[in-house]
Amino acid sequence: MKNHIQTILTAMLAAGSLAAAPDVPSSQPVSVEVPPPIPLAIGAAAPAFDLPGVDGRRYQLADFADARILVVIFTCNHCPTAQAYEGRIKKLVEDYKSRSVQVVAISPNDPEAVRLNELGYTDLGDSLNDMRIRARAAAFNFPYLYDGETQTASRAYGPKVTPHVFIFDAARKLRYCGRIDDAENPAKVRHDDTRNALDALLADRPVPVETTKTFGCSVKWSDKRESVTTFMEQLAREPVELETVNAETLRTIRANPGEKLRLINVWATWCGPCVAELPRLVETNHMYRHRHFEFVTVSMDPPSRAKEAVRLLKAHRAANRNVILDEDRPYEVIEIIDPEWSGALPYTLLIEPGGKVLYRKEGAIDPLELRRAIVNKLGRSIR
Repeated sequence: MKNHIQTILTAMLAAGSLAAAPDVPSSQPVSVEVPPPIPLAIGAAAPAFDLPGVDGRRYQLADFADARILVVIFTCNHCPTAQAYEGRIKKLVEDYKSRSVQVVAISPNDPEAVRLNELGYTDLGDSLNDMRIRARAAAFNFPYLYDGETQTASRAYGPKVTPHVFIFDAARKLRYCGRIDDAENPAKVRHDDTRNALDALLADRPVPVETTKTFGCSVKWSDKRESVTTFMEQLAREPVELETVNAETLRTIRANPGEKLRLINVWATWCGPCVAELPRLVETNHMYRHRHFEFVTVSMDPPSRAKEAVRLLKAHRAANRNVILDEDRPYEVIEIIDPEWSGALPYTLLIEPGGKVLYRKEGAIDPLELRRAIVNKLGRSIR
């Protein structure tokens, strides 16, 4: 997600939060409206492709010539619907691999066309490197290919959402196009359309339902980068404030009596690692803040350095709740925040409503580890 940081800086330049270097034009994404592709028609030949996989290999359509049936599933990392089907795709592979059925997954998304607030149900974006991480973590048993750079193959097949299934027979003619099944919750499935199509083809029978509607996240075609730029510009205009609080208010913040998952980061202006990790924490907040989640920073600076703290918070667009104690009492802050904390900065806590600590980290965070803890608690699916 490093490129999202660059996009934030670009937006800050556009909003006047930073000064551009003289005589150097700012870089702005160029959006070209391209009509969304139409899904392949039943009977159409499988389009060729040449794509990188998460295993370091490149894959072409011809690499799967030995399979009697080819199942191409367009899916991605970030979409909650796509994540809900990961286990079922793996089970599909297990159940049909001995029957000469090859399953291939392709991510069609341009990772730079995904807004931060579209990442609220995931710990990972849609870059090839993020796909590698997801494939290892979820033990994918199928080729997972990346088409986010050119989207040429995806436009040839025409997926509308993730996930979207295309099933080809031995002659590589399309015989089924649509959903995996009819329910994101596996306990509620009534029509197992992909399996029904495979069973029919393997038995040399007509596919009972050749096309179905699909449901999931829209494909992030490259022309959606403009919406990312607009979103980042809006973030850059949000007000950033630093609230002076007393010890009792800080105790309430730590107790988390509300209904939201709360991320607390204790930092200081003079702490290099604190300032270095702040952009990743702000980015994390932008990912999850539309859910039951909130982010609070606690400055360990003395009140006399409040202006410097505000300056740094504004520079990093930390438009979340930011507090500083009304007196310079660092040891009291340590005891209030976490008696298990030695006092080294930075210090980060993830707290359930009611005060239970789910994650604590003394020193710099691992953003993936933190985001995984957040999304595992909030949930990866809406159903």
